[in-house]
Amino acid sequence: MKIEDRKAAVAAYKKRESPSGIYLIRCAATGDRWVGQTPDLDAIQNRIWFTLNLGSHTAPTLQAAWRDHGAASLGFEVLERLEKEETAYIQKALLKERCAHWRAALDAQPL
Repeated sequence: MKIEDRKAAVAAYKKRESPSGIYLIRCAATGDRWVGQTPDLDAIQNRIWFTLNLGSHTAPTLQAAWRDHGAASLGFEVLERLEKEETAYIQKALLKERCAHWRAALDAQPL
């Protein structure tokens, strides 16, 4: 790949519109649930699974579930996709509000 093509590909990736939203991770073995928010739903599962594989995830209960029951027992699900808002401030506030709603509704732990 030529340098110009690579630069164009990187620029296109950075400009892409990624959906933000709320997601759920559920442990089938224990029934435990974790709810989180992200500005990039397309990438969050890979990011979480990567940190769990390394043993460095910041949620100790999720890391323990991964260690004790394995990757096969954890499931990932998108709960809600949010529309793009005018400003990043409004987007963050809406993510926070909807995440709190889903945590309460599902009696889930935060991520």
